[in-house]
Amino acid sequence: MIRNPEARPEAQIFRTVAQAQEAAAHIVADAVRAAERDRPCSLSLSGGSTPRGMHEVLAGIPGIDWSRVHVFWGDERTVPPDDPQSNYGMARETLLSRVAIPEENIHRMHGELDPHEAASQYEAELRGVFGDLPDGEFPRLDVDILGIGADGHTASLFPGTTALDERARWVVANWVPQQDTWRITLTYPVLNSARLTLFLATGADKADPLFRIFAPDVADRPPSWRVQPA
Repeated sequence: MIRNPEARPEAQIFRTVAQAQEAAAHIVADAVRAAERDRPCSLSLSGGSTPRGMHEVLAGIPGIDWSRVHVFWGDERTVPPDDPQSNYGMARETLLSRVAIPEENIHRMHGELDPHEAASQYEAELRGVFGDLPDGEFPRLDVDILGIGADGHTASLFPGTTALDERARWVVANWVPQQDTWRITLTYPVLNSARLTLFLATGADKADPLFRIFAPDVADRPPSWRVQPA
């Protein structure tokens, strides 16, 4: 599923996960190459099994000047970078170690820190790249890759959590009682400022949240439905 502020939202359905990963990788590659023509490109990555395969395809696509790409993350678990659950660690293994990207262009969330400190630090990192924008303005990621959980969450914006109501900060620590853990996540204002948003959703457990996103007159919309760049 793609949400793009410059075009109508478009849904693409594939027979296999591999086909979805291949198509997503080429969409990302095309968007990155287009952005590179005028300026450095900002790419925000997601965790999960579907992005893992997409990263592996993306790493093999030629013609991307990775020296002009700055990589960010939509969310992170409160774990160190070498933990198997780290979104950064997965991206390092499947993509970043396979392309010629400068280390200074990799902007990870520091999940090993106190989550509030990590969120504050990451917002400062974003401001260092995008500039210290006035109140009410938010960074515009060129390409934002997101997943959808079985409960309809995206990034670490889980149902019923306080981060859903954040309107000013770019990054917050979010307590997720369903998982008994803190997460670090970008907020809706940042996600809704992206130039191109690509949702990746595979598996039967995504049928319910996808129905609640696309069906008309649904009262119980999932958090992912609220990512609507405009």
